Amino acid sequence: MPLAEGISFDLTVIWAFVIAFAVLVYVVLDGFDLGLGMLFALEPRRKDRDVMMNSVAPVWDGNETWLVLGGGGLFAAFPLAYALILPAVYAPVIAMLLALIFRGVAFEFRWRTERWKPLWDVAFISGSALAALSQGIILGALLQGIEIDEAARQYAGGWWDWLTPFTLAVGLGVMAGYMLLGACWLVLKTTGDLQNRMRRWAMLFAPLTVGFIAVVSLWTPFLQEGYYSRWFTGWGWGLAVVVAALTAAAFFGLLTRLRMASAELSPFLLALALFILCFGGLGVSMFPYIVPTEVTIWEAAAPEKSQLFMLIGAGILIPIILAYTAFAYWVFRGKIDADSGYH
Repeated sequence: MPLAEGISFDLTVIWAFVIAFAVLVYVVLDGFDLGLGMLFALEPRRKDRDVMMNSVAPVWDGNETWLVLGGGGLFAAFPLAYALILPAVYAPVIAMLLALIFRGVAFEFRWRTERWKPLWDVAFISGSALAALSQGIILGALLQGIEIDEAARQYAGGWWDWLTPFTLAVGLGVMAGYMLLGACWLVLKTTGDLQNRMRRWAMLFAPLTVGFIAVVSLWTPFLQEGYYSRWFTGWGWGLAVVVAALTAAAFFGLLTRLRMASAELSPFLLALALFILCFGGLGVSMFPYIVPTEVTIWEAAAPEKSQLFMLIGAGILIPIILAYTAFAYWVFRGKIDADSGYH
């Protein structure tokens, strides 16, 4: 293999993992944030809502950094994939961005007014729910396949192709999963009656989330031939059994720890484990395609010199972002005082 081809191969795989890592970190960090926003609808007491919001007030805006990194990295490292995927999901992407903007405005404005606080609470709840639903729909639309004009190498589908029963199932599953993360986060960060109620909500959303995981996991292999052959031929059977066993272990471990009053951190970690396992399964289903099952990462990749130039910058910036993110969570660790807070 020529040296240039070898470099291109390595850089392309590295960039695929960089983008996947950015998306995973975003889901992990912003997932419980969005879930907390949706849980607002289930906790009408103003004091409890203040405590809930203060638990993420110091860190919520930094979470969006990873969304920007994932989207910007896709545009820079895989421009063909960006050009094919975005037209297929313009509507849910626009809805997600508007929801995140509205949610961010509500996050700050609800503390500046008494008269309009209920309105900003509604905006916070609806923005969180719409953002989570949109993210799930985007994932579902990507998994179910994008119609491509092979000759012109452009999107050939319609405006509403993203809206199907499968994408809605994925969207609802993401909402349930985020609410599970949010409830487990509040188990970690709160005390008293609010913490007990969050345990009960987590006990409800845990089986609901796993139920959606099961439905989507059984549905996905029948969407495209490539998925079915990946999971149900050869070594795929063994991998499917391992992933299912690990998911079941995380689920039952989560239920067990939620029943223990002394367990606060472990429920959150086990809920994260469910998401990480799902993300790993998604990677197994899709790799090496970036537009399943039409375009591989190598077909969509930018020129190797561009990838190398960007990788140098990413290699400098990503550790810095990780460091300040970890520092922020460390500084604001511990329980939230109901009588004081970030605001």
